[in-house]
Amino acid sequence: MPHARIYWEASGNPAGTAVLYLHGGPGSSLGSGGYRSLHNPRLFYTIGIDQRGCGRSTPAAQDDPGHLHLNTTQTLIADIEAVRTSLGISRWIVTGISWGSTLAMAYTLRHPDRVIGLAMAAVTTTSRAEVDWITGGVGRFCPEALARFSRDARAVPGERTVEAYARRLAGEDRTDALAAAGAWLQWESAVAALAPGAPAGPRFDGERSLVTFALLTTRYWAQDGFLPGEAAILARVRELDGIPARLIHGRRDIGSPVGTAWELHRRWPSSRLTVIEDEGHVGPRALAALGAAVEQLRGAEPAPPVGFDHGQIL
Repeated sequence: MPHARIYWEASGNPAGTAVLYLHGGPGSSLGSGGYRSLHNPRLFYTIGIDQRGCGRSTPAAQDDPGHLHLNTTQTLIADIEAVRTSLGISRWIVTGISWGSTLAMAYTLRHPDRVIGLAMAAVTTTSRAEVDWITGGVGRFCPEALARFSRDARAVPGERTVEAYARRLAGEDRTDALAAAGAWLQWESAVAALAPGAPAGPRFDGERSLVTFALLTTRYWAQDGFLPGEAAILARVRELDGIPARLIHGRRDIGSPVGTAWELHRRWPSSRLTVIEDEGHVGPRALAALGAAVEQLRGAEPAPPVGFDHGQIL
């Protein structure tokens, strides 16, 4: 049996236009499946994946330290391709939210011939500058929370805050890992709360999902999303020109400022940028815009056959 099993689910019309949904995180999950409601089930065949090591994919990253080194952006791309191949999908629209947008662009750079178009909300590239902002610079708006977050990192000399959390969360002392995960959640909640009307950070079913989330988030962020230097998305974005893209971002997203989406759009002529003026990091208007963007990318394709169960989950 392979050491990693990737959970996927499909809904809608198998004869319709295929749409891939990539969740945020890293280390989050598909959750309750609300993403499926974004697309007309008569027209679209929507695929969701719990990324390697989290959600319903097994084993959970925290339970498989011997294979943690295999959890990288490059292996996630290979997992996506394995799902696509197993479903017999030739091309699909790729969507993603937050970290999912980074993964969507990285996947498209590797397999441009498999992508009809991209639709992304809360757009990030997981660059060093973005990570340093969300783990430090944004503390200008919540200095007391930043002081606590920095203190609780227990960084050694020369170690970035995110690197300290990544080290502890991947360490053998699971009690210390849980303490680090709790401190990380406090910080995520403090940053999320900066946007007006935003919920107070992510929610988890229990300690295990919290530790998995924090472990994978810090691992990817400490490694620049495993896309360093010349492999960085901004360094390669011109390779995506010709692939239509819809970039959607909240003006009030303080943790992941709109400047990243703007810079991508500036270098990517076949992209369109929609800024949601009164939202932060993914609100209802951004999600509605994401659904509309997928409809636009589908274009004028004829409607598929309708003899199917709208509630199909494979």
